[in-house]
Amino acid sequence: MEFSSWLALVAICVVGAMSPGPSLAVVMRNTIKGGRSHGVLTAIGHGTGVGLYALLTALGLALIIANNPLLFNVIRYGGAAFLAWLGIKALLAKPKGIAAAETHHIAGRQGAFEGFMVAFLNPQLAIFFVALFSQFVHTDTDWQQSLVMMVTAGGIDGAWYVLVALVLSRGPVLAWLNAKSVWLDRLSGVVLLGLALKVVL
Repeated sequence: MEFSSWLALVAICVVGAMSPGPSLAVVMRNTIKGGRSHGVLTAIGHGTGVGLYALLTALGLALIIANNPLLFNVIRYGGAAFLAWLGIKALLAKPKGIAAAETHHIAGRQGAFEGFMVAFLNPQLAIFFVALFSQFVHTDTDWQQSLVMMVTAGGIDGAWYVLVALVLSRGPVLAWLNAKSVWLDRLSGVVLLGLALKVVL
């Protein structure tokens, strides 16, 4: 891939990563509830999921998903169900002080899992990458170029959400967010349920 083409790919991936949606809601909620490490692991998990989709697209597999209504709907409804589950969990979350001990034990594995699944169960990523990579993938595209696309897309996405987690976990910011954690949980729960409904409709 030429350097100018790679820069164009980077620019589009940056815009895509910064677009608000369920991913941002999950990273914000996990950072508030579990602190910096929980938010960072969520971001890394999400970047991994995005990178996987990018690789599948570059190899031509995402085109199959996009053109197979049954498979597309299975992924879409699975994603909606996962977002709804996260929303219900947020609405039923305990106050910060009560849940703190539980969060310490589960934050690591849950953060990475939830971040990955929010990305992996989002079939719109397949559509996005098919549209994007159609400008860069050709018949002679080899696995090295596909790997560059995967690392670029996943790395930018993960880096953006790691930055979000680091900013939200700073002392004064996190202290304010913790003080409002009950209401922020309720708000994030409503947002996630709304996003799940939007995916279904």
